[in-house]
Amino acid sequence: MIKSCATIALVPSIKSGPWIYWDDLEQSLAHASSLGFDAVELFTASADSLEVEATKAVLEKYKLSIAAVGSGAGKVIHGLTLTDPDKAIREKAIVFIANMISFGAAFNAPTIIGSMQGNVVAGVSRDQAMQWLAEGLSNLGKHAAAHGVKLIYEPLNRYESNLLNTLADSVQFLNKYQIKQVGLLADLFHMNIEEANIAASILECGELILHLHFADSNRRPVGNGHTNLNEIAKALKEVKYDGFISAEAFAWPNPHAAAEQTIQSFKKYFKI
Repeated sequence: MIKSCATIALVPSIKSGPWIYWDDLEQSLAHASSLGFDAVELFTASADSLEVEATKAVLEKYKLSIAAVGSGAGKVIHGLTLTDPDKAIREKAIVFIANMISFGAAFNAPTIIGSMQGNVVAGVSRDQAMQWLAEGLSNLGKHAAAHGVKLIYEPLNRYESNLLNTLADSVQFLNKYQIKQVGLLADLFHMNIEEANIAASILECGELILHLHFADSNRRPVGNGHTNLNEIAKALKEVKYDGFISAEAFAWPNPHAAAEQTIQSFKKYFKI
């Protein structure tokens, strides 16, 4: 069954990013619960930013689960990526993500690798960068599997990464390097930039899609742009997607209004 999810960022330095909530955790959970969300997606500064048992208690209080945890703070705060030319930085990136995987696993939640994948930078061949990415994902995928959770790779648009920009390219990459423990995140905002046909890409790669980021063409909550959600919803149902529809969108015009718009759009397209 497809489930609804709202993003919560607890990292002040990324407050202007595409997150529905970005202040107090319990207040955010209370509001999300009041609207009927099934879960939240958490972005924290590190794996030890939240105490596990206390977080479980407040989640239980509001009848919510954690759909996924993001690892982006590793890049935003510490400048760590899996494709940095400096081996020591790559190793630190692996440790940071592995710790996030262990944290997420306490809630049976997968970890997402988005911005921490990095880029092909000057002085490094594309083949070398892709080899580093493959090694990182493979090792982290095994770590996730050992903890009973999934690892999720997110193709980003060309303005954020020059590694892999489409679902099809990502599937080809995972197959080439025989990476079996990793699935994909279909982010509608990135796909609006990169995919010739979002619905067709979902149909082609649906087997590997483990998570979906729900945002309109302008990255505002769905319903405030021009993305054709009818075709996308139809494609997701056709591939029998049963994961979370997670709102990674700007809190426009404010967090409460963005959350309300999101849950209305979720019900419109996935609860009819």
